[in-house]
Amino acid sequence: MDRSRTTWRKASRSSGNGGACVEVAGLPQGIGIRDSKDPDGFRLVVGRGVFRDLLADLKR
Repeated sequence: MDRSRTTWRKASRSSGNGGACVEVAGLPQGIGIRDSKDPDGFRLVVGRGVFRDLLADLKR
């Protein structure tokens, strides 16, 4: 992952929980997911369909 060109985002509602947030980024190979408290740590990349299914499950 090219860290210098990646734009990470977190939910606008996540600011009130002390910084414990998940951030996501659109990447050519899928969706990147990382912990906002450890921006240089582990990153998970999942396919767009997998991410879409994850969001649908979380909303239920």
